[in-house]
Amino acid sequence: MNKNDVIPLKAYTDPEWFDLEMKHIFSKNWYFAGLMEDITEPGQYKSIQAGLNSIIIVMGRDHRLRAFHNMCRHKGTQLLRAEGKAQKSITCPYHDWTYDLEGELISVPKMAAEFANLDKSCLGLKRASVDIWRGMLWVHPDENPMSITEWFSPVESLLGPHQVEKLIEAKDYKVVEEINANWKIVVENYIDHYHLAQLHSGTLNMYDHSKAEFGFAGPHFAFWEPLDEEYAANLEKHSSMPLIDHIPKELLGAYVPMLFPGIGLGESEAAWSVFHVIPVSVDKTRVEVRTKVMPASDWEFAKYSMRSASFWQKRITAKYPNEDSKHPLGSADFMQEDIYVCEQQQKSFQSPYFELGPSAENGESPVREHQQVVLEYLKPYLSE
Repeated sequence: MNKNDVIPLKAYTDPEWFDLEMKHIFSKNWYFAGLMEDITEPGQYKSIQAGLNSIIIVMGRDHRLRAFHNMCRHKGTQLLRAEGKAQKSITCPYHDWTYDLEGELISVPKMAAEFANLDKSCLGLKRASVDIWRGMLWVHPDENPMSITEWFSPVESLLGPHQVEKLIEAKDYKVVEEINANWKIVVENYIDHYHLAQLHSGTLNMYDHSKAEFGFAGPHFAFWEPLDEEYAANLEKHSSMPLIDHIPKELLGAYVPMLFPGIGLGESEAAWSVFHVIPVSVDKTRVEVRTKVMPASDWEFAKYSMRSASFWQKRITAKYPNEDSKHPLGSADFMQEDIYVCEQQQKSFQSPYFELGPSAENGESPVREHQQVVLEYLKPYLSE
């Protein structure tokens, strides 16, 4: 193992290591479940795969959100899929055991004949936890976990001043990517400051990378960098979208935290995004991005886009401008640039000739710190 490594190479290629992460990291912490506006009416529900746990969030008749493990108390059959609206109850598709929206078992077919001594009051759905934090829904598999405010308290003061509840989702900006790389490669790329001025020299040059401030707060990563001087000099004219109206001028910049284990936030002068890293297998990761912006008319958005077009045409360039635009490095799209290098890393990790080189002392220090957090979670379960 390279002296700059914290975890071994097999952490990115070994299915058994991946299984440990799913069991002891993604199945035991607060897990992102969506935006608060996803569930607003009684009966609305949403199912989430949080590590090894399938959890459902349901809004009851009392307008309270509740979370349950998505399994019937009879044979464990999954009760609900995706999202939707239950009228007054939740019925298992297997034997029609039925639960009310508060999770209590209310009906069992042929109960008198088949289950003479059944006590329905003891067979309600197993409870999990749900909470709202900064406009986002979060679930935890335990009924009484560490509070979400305590979990995020180390990083709370380092996040952007964005009032997420005042923004609306720009559904046309939703992105879903399947990446052929281990989830840690994706996260490490997200928190790697060293690559910003190189890989993204033509796509993220609206921020001053030389003045970035970053570090870990508990298990979470915090990052901020100011606007580039030319961009900031006439921000109203240069921004491609309506500016968020409640961010003080002195606090403008890019806030780009990574909340452990895999929720990145992109909090900028004109948008707020959540970057959800979802491990699929040891070498596959799904990323879902949802974005919120200021409420404005289509005309207002078009006005900003047209007014700023000439500025961005000069600013945004591909890493390799002579490359086919369908190639990630010819796309002038920073996310495609990131996906490309993540997938190339994963390919190299499979080679018997691969040997990791030295790690940048400052710019890649977050990568080493993130690896240390992962290792601390897994140490009790790793064989010597």
